[in-house]
Parts: sequence; structure tokens; C-alpha cells
Amino acid sequence: MPSYIVSLKDNATDEQVAKTKEDVKNQGGKIGHEYTLIKAFQAIYPENTVHSLDNHEHVKVVEADHEVKTQ
Repeated sequence: MPSYIVSLKDNATDEQVAKTKEDVKNQGGKIGHEYTLIKAFQAIYPENTVHSLDNHEHVKVVEADHEVKTQ
């Protein structure tokens, strides 16, 4: 299942963050990891689904979740 890191705008309220998570669920996704130091969470979607978080009013950026390695 593809997953994405959804970063919200710095001025997003707790209610707006909750609404964005609810929108993920309404689009067939689920919430994975929730970050505490930044306003962000992991959104997991079933294969071959489309989401509209890129255009969400409270979202700053949506990035594909992937493993990061150091040298």
C-alpha cells in the first residue's frame, strides 16, 4: 500500500489537523504514524487509489513515504 507523509501548514489548528485526517479516511485511506515535533502524519492508501491532499487547504506538502539511508 502506498504511503505518504502529509505536512500541514504551520498555522494549522488542532481542529484543522483532525479534519485533514478525517478527509484521508473519507478518501479510503488510513492514518499511520503521527509526528509530534511537526504537524505531519503518514497517510496510507490502498493500491490504485487517487487522493486529493495536494490541493487541501491546510496541507503544505505531500511526499511519498520512503526509507532514507545514510552513507
